[in-house]
Amino acid sequence: MAELIPIEEHELLVFWVQLFVILVFARALGWMMRKIGLPGVIGELGAGLLLGPSVFGTVWPEGFNWFLNEGHEEVQSAALLGIAWVGVALLLVVTGFETDLGLIRKLGRPAALVTTGSLIVPLIGGLAVGYALPGDLFLAEGAERVNFALFVALALSVSSLAVVAKILSELGLMRRDFGQITVAAGMANDVVGWLMLGVFTGLATSGEIGVVQILKTIVPILVFVAVAMTLGQRLVDRALRQMRRVEAGVSGALTVALVSMLGFGVVTQKLGVEAVLGAFVAGVVLHRSRFQHDRTLEQIEGLTLGFFAPIFFATAGLRVDLRELGNATAITWTLVIIVVAIVAKFIGAYGGARMAGRSHRGALALGAGLNARGALEIVIATVGSAVGVFNTVAFTAIVLVPVVTSVFASIGLRLVVRGWDGSEAEQARLSREAALDKNIVVNTSRLLMPSDGDPASIAAAQILHFAWPEEAAATVITAGESPDSADIEPLLNTLYGREIEHRKVKTTEEGIADIIVKESALGFGVIGLGADELDRDDIVISTRVDDILSVSPIPVVLVRRNRTLGARRLPAAFARAVVPIGGTPASRAASEIAFNISANLGTEVHLTHVITRTDANALLQGILNRAGNQRSPEEVGQGLLDQSATMALGLGVETKQTLRSGEPADEILALVAELEADLVVMGANLRRPDGRPFLGHTVERILRECDATVALVLMPFDL
Repeated sequence: MAELIPIEEHELLVFWVQLFVILVFARALGWMMRKIGLPGVIGELGAGLLLGPSVFGTVWPEGFNWFLNEGHEEVQSAALLGIAWVGVALLLVVTGFETDLGLIRKLGRPAALVTTGSLIVPLIGGLAVGYALPGDLFLAEGAERVNFALFVALALSVSSLAVVAKILSELGLMRRDFGQITVAAGMANDVVGWLMLGVFTGLATSGEIGVVQILKTIVPILVFVAVAMTLGQRLVDRALRQMRRVEAGVSGALTVALVSMLGFGVVTQKLGVEAVLGAFVAGVVLHRSRFQHDRTLEQIEGLTLGFFAPIFFATAGLRVDLRELGNATAITWTLVIIVVAIVAKFIGAYGGARMAGRSHRGALALGAGLNARGALEIVIATVGSAVGVFNTVAFTAIVLVPVVTSVFASIGLRLVVRGWDGSEAEQARLSREAALDKNIVVNTSRLLMPSDGDPASIAAAQILHFAWPEEAAATVITAGESPDSADIEPLLNTLYGREIEHRKVKTTEEGIADIIVKESALGFGVIGLGADELDRDDIVISTRVDDILSVSPIPVVLVRRNRTLGARRLPAAFARAVVPIGGTPASRAASEIAFNISANLGTEVHLTHVITRTDANALLQGILNRAGNQRSPEEVGQGLLDQSATMALGLGVETKQTLRSGEPADEILALVAELEADLVVMGANLRRPDGRPFLGHTVERILRECDATVALVLMPFDL
């Protein structure tokens, strides 16, 4: 019966020393590269070269032999490469998280043409080099020239998605248009590379290949991707949803991510394609899940970039032995291989990009970025050696390709993008994404909207639809004793253009709030609620709304529709909005909503800050003065208005400002009347002192007395 064989104490000692030394050198050299403005991956690859036989093995042979644990190299290599493969799998999960399939679909033609050009031209160049290389110097004994040329062509034609992604990420270029095209083309390069490796290996070992054998390799991969994006997506969604239900937090989401990575990897490895492809697909699926925890990517990135990725890249460089290139002829032909690899890939990617109508700078960036090679080339060299195609000189030359081309890609990309911000449309998209990343409530998180088709909930849907980006999907819940009888078609029409899920839940009136609150904890960013007419003093809004506000774990956007609408469900548009400004997160969240509505509808935005003359304010001002801050209340208020105006300009919205003094509710109501404003957007802390919601006297008075539509952003005070 098979059993686990324990590693000897000395082997364990060497293994820990290897990890320690490799990590220290990789991180140190990576830091040095970043200090001079280059991606850290260059230093991490360089660390492997320094610690490998080329430098370490030459300067101190005895120490190098101990470092590799001479006589036990198989055990040490297996352990170290195991860590490295986990590293590249995690790196590709991160890449999957950052891959925007929607954006890639929009860029489909450029991505397809760049992929085609970046594969075909290097394949042709590689075949030419493969036939031109001196056989007595590079071919293994008994190897056929055609097999040798095919392996050389394959090694020169593919890119490394992992290295490409690392370089783009470190340079902050992942979200650029060319960055997403590069990721799409890199993914295709990897997939095609693994498929061709299987085909060429079969040809080298059996001497024959046919259509059936090719289909047996390709079809299972296509089926895997299709199943992963459908059934796999549902399974991941279910697992993440359960983690939220049991309040497992980020650790539960991280467990689902790692299990998905390993499970998908097992499938692709079994299909004859490396597990890293499965890891990438897992990252895409995990990112698409609406139940994903916000901090999952942060946790995986920290673990990957801090430990696993440096080990992987350094290990790749560790396998290069420049001593094998012992004469001028070998060095010359190795340089030819590297030059052809760079030039052919560059021409292919550049040509494909230009055919797709991309700009000259964009095409240059794609040509530079796709030149990054990595693990696949090392695997190709290893397999080529194992099947008797490459000798040791050819192996070293091919392994050297990813090291040099990755350096070229890093430096080339940095030079190409220097001073280039892309097209106006791309700049607008990036600016919008940057703003969304900084926002408190308006982002791409899913929207939760309870509704039975009433006008108030339709008004709430209108506010959320105009304020939130189209990428933010929405779930509409119709809960009650007769959910099938509710007419929510007008609400669904209001949300036209975004992904919508409509759920019907049969329950009692008392159970509606509980269902909505439980659902809100499953990955939603905000709840949109419509408020009925407020005419009772014993409740804040309504019994149902108050019950939700009492326990909601996430922000709530509460909308009380315009009183002058009568039977009409919605206003045609919002002409003027009043936005009270304070220094709280809730006030900033309200500004986010108002500015995005204005950006979409052209609504005129009036910012106002009301200075109150109370004993509390006087006491606060005295404390500030004693602390050395001599700013007056007027200066503080104007500063808040200016800060909000600057934030609005980031979205292309110009605002008007008003600094007023008096009782806040009186001044806000007066300003609304003076301007004939039809919208008020304000924020408030949602306090629950006795288990019931308390919005503050100013907010409750605005809700009861203002005729215009009132949109309140209520932030749970414990957030």
